[in-house]
Formats: sequence, structure tokens, C-alpha cells
Amino acid sequence: MKIRPRSLPAGWYPEDESQVRRRIEAFQEGPAEEQNACAGVAPHAGWDFSGRLAFRVLRCLEPGIQTVAVVGGHLGPRDGLLAAFEQGYETPLGTVPADIELLDCLRRRLPIAEDRWPDNTIEVQLPLLRYLAPRTMVLGLRASPSGQALALAEALASCAAQLGRKLAVIGSTDLTHYGPNYGFTPRGTGPDALAWVREHNDRRLLDCLLGLRHNEALELAQRERSACSAGAAVAAARYAELRGATSGWLLEYATSHDRHPGSSFVGYAAISFPGGA
Repeated sequence: MKIRPRSLPAGWYPEDESQVRRRIEAFQEGPAEEQNACAGVAPHAGWDFSGRLAFRVLRCLEPGIQTVAVVGGHLGPRDGLLAAFEQGYETPLGTVPADIELLDCLRRRLPIAEDRWPDNTIEVQLPLLRYLAPRTMVLGLRASPSGQALALAEALASCAAQLGRKLAVIGSTDLTHYGPNYGFTPRGTGPDALAWVREHNDRRLLDCLLGLRHNEALELAQRERSACSAGAAVAAARYAELRGATSGWLLEYATSHDRHPGSSFVGYAAISFPGGA
């Protein structure tokens, strides 16, 4: 059986099981989330910056989920769709089994290339999922910020119905990457720039995602550089809509500036989509 190995260094998330469990136990402090989500949007920075927000999203998933499709990005609009073809994913908490049956179903419907590249958008979520739902399968996918993301969501819903699979979809994206480090300073630097990202650039995209305005979200993210993996977020939102969701719920918003103040920073959001069917 071919296993997809860990590719990220320890700065992203801990290397051994005991450290992973301690970190996740710390994430659990605070009120429990309502477990009614069929989909969500989670950030994918290192755990020091956004691990707690990602955990909040995953903890909202409805009980009995058999497979979680984690959709990442870091692709251009013409890059199409990628998937991990391995039979499992290495984590410090053990191997997470892949849902190959679901992958085969998707590949009969869509042109999906093999994802041979290391990428944080999926990997940082895997130990969190393994901790929360150790018997759940995962399928790692990446979607370009284009209509292909919507097609993926529709194929996921169709395949889940065909296979009788209780499926959840997580879109893994960060929001605006602002500052000199990212070559993006339309409002200069300082407090006004931070406020603009929080209250305007990220807020506009979040309103589209929460309101299930998928095409507008894709266009806005591309034009205003307000997400690094907009296709992932839109795939999750569209899947939720197909499951009967009428809106999303913003669990929390933060930026890396909250943990590490500076002129360059990244926005993060935790979103859940309660399913209606």
C-alpha cells in the first residue's frame, strides 16, 4: 500500500504523537461547537497561527461522517484539478486511509491529475481529522479558482449519493496575504492597512462565501487577492449548498498579525456550513 508521506517540517505542526495530542487538547479549550456541518472552510497556516481555527471548523462536522474530502489549492485559474492517488496519508497519529472508491468515482466524471507535489493546504488538516475522527477516510484534492471548483463540488455530491457515502467537504484556504513580503501593499503599511484587510478586503470575500455567491467569490478573490485558494473555499460552499445549506456561519476571524505583529500578515477564517439534507 502506497502512503503519502509527511512533507512539512515541525514548524508547521508537531512531529510526534504526544506533542500533537497536547496541542490539540489546548485547541479544545472553550465552548464546544454545534456538530451540524456538512462542509466548512479552514485556514492552513502553521498551527501556531491558525491551528485552533482549523480545529474549530473540523469539530463542527456532523456525526457519522465516513469520508472528509479536504480540498486545497495554491493553483492558478487554468490548473484544473489534482488529487492524491495514494492509499493513505502519514500523520503522527497514524495512517489516515484514503477513500479510493470515491476518487475512482470522481475520475470517471472529471479530468483529475495526480498531485505529486508537497503542499500544506491539505497536510496541516490531517492530524486534526485523525484526532477527531480516527475511523474516517480522507480524500485530498486541490481545485483551481475557476468553474472547475464548482464542477468538483457537484461531482462530490453525485458520487457520495451513488456510493451511499456520508461525506463532508473542507475547503482549505487562507485569506489576504498583505505586506511587503507578499508584494501587496495597496493601503501602505500600519494600522490603516490592517484595518482595510480586516474590514474590507477579507470581509467582502467572506460575505460572498457565507452567502453562497460562488462565482462572485471566485472573481473577487482573483481581482482583490483576498484568498490564496479560493477554489477550495468555493468547492466547499457549493457542496454545502447542494446538501441544502442556505448560508454559512463565521465561527472566527483572525490574522497572523494577532500572533506576530508586523507589516506583512495573512487573514484567516473559520466557517461552517450546516447541512439541510
